[in-house]
Amino acid sequence: MTLYQTTFDIFNRNYMGSAAMAVIGQSCLGGAAAMYVLANGTSIPQMIQLAIIVLACVFANTSILAQMKHKVVFNLLLLSSILSVVFILLNTLIL
Repeated sequence: MTLYQTTFDIFNRNYMGSAAMAVIGQSCLGGAAAMYVLANGTSIPQMIQLAIIVLACVFANTSILAQMKHKVVFNLLLLSSILSVVFILLNTLIL
């Protein structure tokens, strides 16, 4: 099994606990990403980055609250986390 499938199986088996922890974790990670983006100013590129982070986190949280299929929730959580980490690294190391 791949890492993705193994992680999804664990997430799916313990969905209620995993979803609750995911909301907390990805919201904190998204908040940190927003902080790093805004630390570099408030120009148009930073506002676009901020909008992407906020939308990704909102979609992930909404998918949990709307009780979408577990695979959709898992994929949105992954996307949100990856985007947050990318923007943290981008604004820390490059910009």
